[in-house]
Order: sequence, then structure tokens, then C-alpha cells
Amino acid sequence: MRFPSPEAEGLSAVFVNTAGGVAGGDRFDIDIAAGEGSRLAVTTAAAEKIYRAEGPAARLNIALKVEAHAHLAWLPQETILFDRARVSRRVDINLAESASLLLCEIVVFGRAAMGERMRHGEFVDRWRLRRGGRLVFAENIRLDGDIGEKLASPAVAKGGVAIGTALIVPGDETLVERIREVANSLGGEVGISAWNGFAMARFCAQDAARLRADMMAVLGRASGSALPRLWLN
Repeated sequence: MRFPSPEAEGLSAVFVNTAGGVAGGDRFDIDIAAGEGSRLAVTTAAAEKIYRAEGPAARLNIALKVEAHAHLAWLPQETILFDRARVSRRVDINLAESASLLLCEIVVFGRAAMGERMRHGEFVDRWRLRRGGRLVFAENIRLDGDIGEKLASPAVAKGGVAIGTALIVPGDETLVERIREVANSLGGEVGISAWNGFAMARFCAQDAARLRADMMAVLGRASGSALPRLWLN
């Protein structure tokens, strides 16, 4: 963990990826808490690589807690799944009613720079968001078997190999309309809506660079403060 000089109000932190990647059977737990009235921005130093696994799936557990009148920005670099990777990820978010959150997650299937597309593997993603003690969002995603074929389906990703989620709390229709103003300039598929007091944007693109550019544009409209310089690079 590194704490670079603050770029704006609040504290910045960077997770340094020291393991080189995540192999089958590995387990990583990330717990981040923003205390009452604080402002915290957390990112990672590099993309997280999930290697091919013949045995048990790797497990990633992310727990975010934001107390009253605090703000947390969780903006990790992308997660790259190698062909035949197996990973189960769990994201648990607990917010005080007056807390705010800016979160993005990007998942890339295969290593395009190496000419590799993800044909087979397993990706399980479980999200739970609680605000003021109430469950306001729950989602389970599972892609397994021939993931490449499933991503090719128009109902799934229409051939896209990079997907992303941006979560903004609080969020409302005014925020949604502000983000939609840049929709025509985006290179991939982006959809956004607001309900239960938060806004969520979904991204899908043919490559990670295009999706990342789209997400920067959306977060730039959504965030009231500067994004971490390391994440922007």
C-alpha cells in the first residue's frame, strides 16, 4: 500500500500488486473503510491478472464501508482474465445514509495484445449494496463454459471483450441526464439508469482501451472532484 501526495482534498491510497497475478485456488480479501466525514480515493498500481486454472477457482472478496458524511472513490485498474481462468468475486458495500460513493470495475476477457481471446473459463460476480442498513441492490452474474461464444451473442456482449460497471451514490435522474449528454461521443455501448437513490452505468466495448475512455468520460461528468492521476494513466 502506498499513500501518494494528495492531489485534491482528502487522502489517496494505491494498492501495489505484489503477487504478479492470481492463480487458481488463491484468495484475496480487500477491506476499505472511510471513517465519518473523511474523503478517500483508492486505486491499484496495475491491472489484476487472473491466470489459467485447472483446479479450484480464485476468490476475490472486496468489502467497502463508508460512514456518515464520508466519501469513497474505489477505482481499481482493470481485471484481465486469461483463457481458461476461473474466478469468483464478491463485492459487499455498506454505506451510511449520508455517505457517498464513486466506484468503477472493469473486466477484460482475454489478452488482446497477445492475440488471445477467452474461449473457456468461469467468471462469477456477486454484488450487494446496502445503504442505511437497507439492501438496495443485489446482483449475481455467472459466465462459464464457452465464454467466448456467450460474449458473441447480441443479448450478452455482441462480441465485446471488455465490460464495466460504474456505481454512483447518491444518484438521480438529473445525474443520468448529465451523463447522457456525452453518449454520442462514446466509442462503445453504454447504458445508465438511476433507482433507489443511486445511479449505475454499464459499459461494453470491443477492447479495454475504448471502454476505459468511455468510463473516464462518464466519471468525469459524475464526479465532483478530480479522479486519481494514476487511474487516469
